[in-house]
Amino acid sequence: MVFSFERKTNLEKELIFSAGKSSGPGGQNVNKVNTRVELRFPVDKSANLSLQEKNRIKIKLKNRINSNGELVLVAQTERSQWRNRVQVVSRFFKLLEEVLTPVKKRIKTSPTSGSKLKRLESKKRMALKKQLRKPPGV
Repeated sequence: MVFSFERKTNLEKELIFSAGKSSGPGGQNVNKVNTRVELRFPVDKSANLSLQEKNRIKIKLKNRINSNGELVLVAQTERSQWRNRVQVVSRFFKLLEEVLTPVKKRIKTSPTSGSKLKRLESKKRMALKKQLRKPPGV
């Protein structure tokens, strides 16, 4: 499932961002600047997701949802707050697409006639090999 541009912008309006001190790269910059970005998405309060989509998110991402019903993602690998924000938003949409894409049901197939013949031939070869290992007259 790929989100349309309109749906992405509507979902982006519901995102809540907060910044804090990061533990990533940056030297002394880490101690001074709030580059760590935390994204919070209130799953239950979202107006852009259907009830089925909300339930699917709550089941699949239950370890990432806090007690307030918010999906929480964090980015702190980049040196700037803006890059971390871009990174966390892209991860958010990738995660949602992964969760909301329905899994294709496996279609059961039977072995082809060629594969059956190949298997039987290898069994015959193996039996003959073992037969030739036995001493004569046994």
